[in-house]
Amino acid sequence: MGKNSRGDTETVERFLDSTLESVDDAEELALLEAEKAGVAEDDLHKIAMAVRESMVNAVVHGNRYNAHKKVHLSVSKSAGEFVVRIADQGEGFDYDNLPDPLAQENLLRHSGRGIFLIKAFMDDFQVRRLEPAGTEVTLVKHLVSK
Repeated sequence: MGKNSRGDTETVERFLDSTLESVDDAEELALLEAEKAGVAEDDLHKIAMAVRESMVNAVVHGNRYNAHKKVHLSVSKSAGEFVVRIADQGEGFDYDNLPDPLAQENLLRHSGRGIFLIKAFMDDFQVRRLEPAGTEVTLVKHLVSK
């Protein structure tokens, strides 16, 4: 990870293809950096699942497997936080109007639980629209001092 000018944040960035193989690559990189950051083992599994779900959303729903579109992955460690940012180049979505995955009519659906799981696994989750196109999600896990 590289340090910024103040020396307090370390970041690794990658631009990944819109393929399911990139989902594995992103999860592997995030776990490697989380281990280096001293993330607890239980939290490693949560981060892995959250990154996997976010990457699938970016590749499948955001970029729609478009070979001309990339997914930007950024993994950072700063004082007290491990942060993963994943940005696609898709059309975006209305975060405020996502169907409730726990509603009776949605329980048997094959998809629609990713963001629900991400929010459960991470300490903070944010979504923002990018200009001219795309969506960026930010996943935060608070680091516990040992």
